[in-house]
Parts: sequence; structure tokens; C-alpha cells
Amino acid sequence: MTMIARRHVLRTAGVALAATALPARFAQAATAPGPVITRLSAYMSEAAGRALPEEALEKSKHHLLDTFAAMISGSDLPPGQTAHKFARAHTGEQIATVAASNIVCGPIEAAMANGMLAHSDETDDSHAPSQSHPGCSVVPAALAAGEYFGIDGTRMLRAVALGYDVGTRVTMTLGALAYQMATERSSHMIASDFGAHAAAGCAAGFNAQQMRWMLDYAAQQASGITAWQRDTDHIEKSLVFGGFPARNGVSAALILHVGGTGVDDVLAGSGNFLNAFQARNDAGTLTDKLGERFEVSRTNIKKWTVGSPIQAPLDAVDNIRKRHPFEADQVQKVTVRLAPSDANTVNNREMPDICLQHMISVMLLDKTVSFAAAHDKPRMQDAAVLKQRAKVDLVFDEELAKLKPRRVGIVEIAFVDGKRETERVEAVRGTAENPMPREEVVAKARDLVTPFLGAPKSAKLIETVLNLESLKSIRELRPLLQR
Repeated sequence: MTMIARRHVLRTAGVALAATALPARFAQAATAPGPVITRLSAYMSEAAGRALPEEALEKSKHHLLDTFAAMISGSDLPPGQTAHKFARAHTGEQIATVAASNIVCGPIEAAMANGMLAHSDETDDSHAPSQSHPGCSVVPAALAAGEYFGIDGTRMLRAVALGYDVGTRVTMTLGALAYQMATERSSHMIASDFGAHAAAGCAAGFNAQQMRWMLDYAAQQASGITAWQRDTDHIEKSLVFGGFPARNGVSAALILHVGGTGVDDVLAGSGNFLNAFQARNDAGTLTDKLGERFEVSRTNIKKWTVGSPIQAPLDAVDNIRKRHPFEADQVQKVTVRLAPSDANTVNNREMPDICLQHMISVMLLDKTVSFAAAHDKPRMQDAAVLKQRAKVDLVFDEELAKLKPRRVGIVEIAFVDGKRETERVEAVRGTAENPMPREEVVAKARDLVTPFLGAPKSAKLIETVLNLESLKSIRELRPLLQR
């Protein structure tokens, strides 16, 4: 009886303690959103109706076109083929377009498939300060949500610009490359996830509270680890960088559209995102120069359809050849110097487009690197290529690591006649520091898209994207994207 009495007292005391704790817990949940998320969510909710500055508008068109080109040109690669099989198996809802196919399916499935297509290889854009590839998730999310909600071309461009603004600032707040290297969490997936949520929320026309909930959902779905670096087929990588984040953003938008709710401030309070992910920078980084600095203007478009660390070396060889024309057999040795993190990414990899030694060999022989050459895996065993590859020496240069996030590359070519030529590339062609003008972006897109869509349709797609403000509904893009 004594034991029963004690249990009763303890149980009663426990209930009383829980009851006293409940009001505090409820009060915490009802606390007004803090200043950072208030400013960020207000900016996000106003994006659909806010005109973009001329430069940001033009850059949004460039990156939209470049991502469409990546989606279409990636359709015959293993990730693209997998994406098409996935979408074709889930065509219940006939709402959203899957690029480079005749598939029309649900918006969630289309976003995931197009995200995979956009990062089927290394053709898509990249944002150095945040260590991310924003376009491969932001554009598919904006397209799928935009088709679902029936938005016009102007809002599509604004949704894309917003996605770049939000996603990149998240991983810059976490610490970007240093954060990824220290934690082995994928900055690419995290930035893409938040960017896709922002773009989809803009397409849906959400208010500030709904945008706060979109940020909450993005935080709950932010994931990804750097194991993708061991993916030799690029399929997992296409999902981590593009497919999963685009799917997440569209899914969240559709949940909130039917009445879903969430936490009002996932950036502050107990269990908040910044604490859970151990951000290295102040929360204010999320809103730093918001509305003044548009991250789409700081995002790189690749001149060469290869991994980012190989861009500078290819530029260097191209520059050397322009001032000192040569043939491959005149070269005795090529020494390439890269920061260790970059060198490790592209050192003797199995895939041609992210193998520096192979791409330099192709550049020596072909005097350029085409999309076809960058994806010709059998050519990696070609005797002529292997002969050139034996000349390439990759040096892990710690001094260049100090210049990150800039990807500086140094190439020295020693010729059989004893002459030497050295080129240091500080700003890769296509980066924010050395941007490609509209005509170069268009030329790249045309080269990538024409083999898949034909010249007339490719020209029409390019023209339409460059004049997207005149499009009353982005659903009009469907026949131009279909193969």
C-alpha cells in the first residue's frame, strides 16, 4: 500500500509538473517571428510583384536558358534516361512538362525528373560563394509549380531570381565550402533545397506567413551528404543536386496550398535550423544586401561542359594556343596547378567530364572540348588520348587554396623544342568576374539543344526565353521543351 501511495504521489506530481510546463511551451510556439525571418519572408512574399533590375532580369533569362539547355542535352545520359523512366511510370496527373520528352505528369514528379535532367552532367550553372548549383533545382521547381498554378513569364523570371537569392544565402550563412568540408554535409543539396522552396512559393503566390512555413519545410527537408562524390554514374548526384530539392520545394508548395501550416520561425528558438546545422556565420547573412545584391548575377555559366575545377585549366590551354599555336605532338608536358579541394574532385576520375587529365588530353588533340567529347567514355581508352594523358601532371597547390572560393588555375606547357608557356587564369570565362555576354550564352545553348530538338525549335525556344515577359502562361513553353 505504501508503494502504491508513493506511485500515486509521483504520478500526481508528474502531471502537475507537465501542466505547469505546457503554458511556457505553448507561449514559446506562439512567439512572434524574429527580425531575420520577418524580413526574409516579407521579401519572398513580395517577389512575385516586384520588378527585377535590368541586370538581374537579363541574368535570370541567361540562367533559365542555360538550365533548359542542360536539361535537354542531359536527356540521353544515364541520369536523364532514369529520370524519363521515372516520370513515364508516374503519369497519372497530366499537368507538368518533362523536358526532352513527350511526358506530361504531376508537378512533383516533373520537378524531380527535370532536376535530374538539369544535373545529368556538369553542364549546369554554379555559384562559387555558396558552393552550390542553384539552377538545376530552382528552374525545375519554378517550371513545375508555375505550370500547376498557371503563372506568366514575368513571374517565372522573378521566381527563378528569388530561388537564387534565398538558396545561396543559406549555405553562405552555414559556411559554404568550409562547412561542407568540415561536416561532410552537402552544401549543394541544402542550397538547392531552400532555393527550390523559394521559387515554388513565389510561383504559388504565397504571403509572408506561408513563406515562413516554406522556409520551415525547407529546413525539415534539408539533407544530403558528400557521399555523392563516390557516385560514378552521376545518378545519385543528379538527385542530390537537382531532383530531390526540386521535388521538395514543389511538394511543400502543394501542401501549403491546400491548408498546411508550420513553425513561424525555424531560424530562432529551440530546435532551430541554424543551431541544428551549426551555422558558422551570423543569421544576418541570410538577409545581407537582400534586394541590392542579386545572386543570379553572381552565378557562373560554364563555357565548357565539364566539372567546374576543369574550367580554368581549359581556359588556360585555350589562351596559350591563341598566342602560341601548337599541335599535340609538339607538347612534352602539361603541368596543371589547382587548389587541393578542386584537384581532388577532378583527379583521374572515372567519368570523362570530371577527369582533368582526360579533358586536357582531349583539348590538346581537338583544340576544343565539345559536349560530345566530354561525354565519350570509350574515348578514355583511346591510344591517342592515353598518349597525351601521360603528359599531364596535376599539382595540388596549397597557395591557390587561400584564394577560394575563386577557382584559380595555372597551366604550364613545356614544348619539345624547349620553349615554355604559362597561363594563370584568375577569372574563368562565364564567371561573374568574366561573364559571357548574351551571344555566347545563346551560342552554348544552341549547340547543346539543336541535336535534340532541331534547329527551328531550338531557335524558337531561345527567342521565347529571351522574351519571356511577353508570355501570358509558361504552359506555352511545353511544345518548345518537348522532344
